[in-house]
Amino acid sequence: MADAAAELDEGGIKRTLKDLFAGAAGGVAQVLLGQPFDIVKVRLQTTTRYSSALDGATQIFKNEGPAAFYKGTLTPLVGIGACVSVQFGAFHYARRAFEQSNSTSNPTNPTLSYGQYYLSGAFAGVANSVISGPIEHVRIRLQTQPHGAQRLYSGPIDCVRKLSAHEGGLAGLYRGEAVTILREAQAYGVWFLAFEYMMNADAARNKIKRDEISQVKIATYGGLAGEALWLSSYPFDVVKSKMQSDGFGADKRYSNMRDCFAQTWRGEGARGFWKGIGPTLLRAMPVSAGTFAV
Repeated sequence: MADAAAELDEGGIKRTLKDLFAGAAGGVAQVLLGQPFDIVKVRLQTTTRYSSALDGATQIFKNEGPAAFYKGTLTPLVGIGACVSVQFGAFHYARRAFEQSNSTSNPTNPTLSYGQYYLSGAFAGVANSVISGPIEHVRIRLQTQPHGAQRLYSGPIDCVRKLSAHEGGLAGLYRGEAVTILREAQAYGVWFLAFEYMMNADAARNKIKRDEISQVKIATYGGLAGEALWLSSYPFDVVKSKMQSDGFGADKRYSNMRDCFAQTWRGEGARGFWKGIGPTLLRAMPVSAGTFAV
């Protein structure tokens, strides 16, 4: 309660800048730790060439070399830093707004309910989707394009230029944005809710302030929150990857988000919405732990 009151008294602009910088630093850590897992996840979601995550990783290494695990890294390295910066900035903005509202009705205890923590996280996810949608679209195109002389894009700038030439400019770049918004709202609502619950429970259990919780525990709670994030939102991510790796014109398989859900269900059943979950959960623990700790 005292922590919340102290933050309410702190300068809003100064606090927001701190949130944005902390998020950007966490985002860079997230990309460097998670990119090799991410390319295996995307390949499993968008192709049937691999029998398992291990087979996918082995074939990528054998056919494309170790550098292939960092294909398309430049875009997320810059972009995900911005995305996580927006996530943390927007979450704390919404959280402080709830605290201000709560302090009006209950001045002695402006602490958020867990429903408000979820809504703050969902707000952060929706704000983030404006940036994450096109960034992840470019990353997926670079990760799934043919290797060597047959590649379609020479780099992220060339990819943006070619995607923008399809479907009337921004429509091509923002393909899959509707399902991205749904994924981000659910994912980050659960992510921040899970982390805040574990942090508050630890502080209450040990009768300490939140800033006295050790970095090891912060990283552990962050990692567990990452597992919760993906378990709660993974089917949306599968549909997003399918739509953002789909062809254009005559090669386009999915007319919209609903059609992609329907075709996945008809063709692959419920299992189709969980392809690639193994490497995703392996990636989630170190990536999310590193993000919160940094």
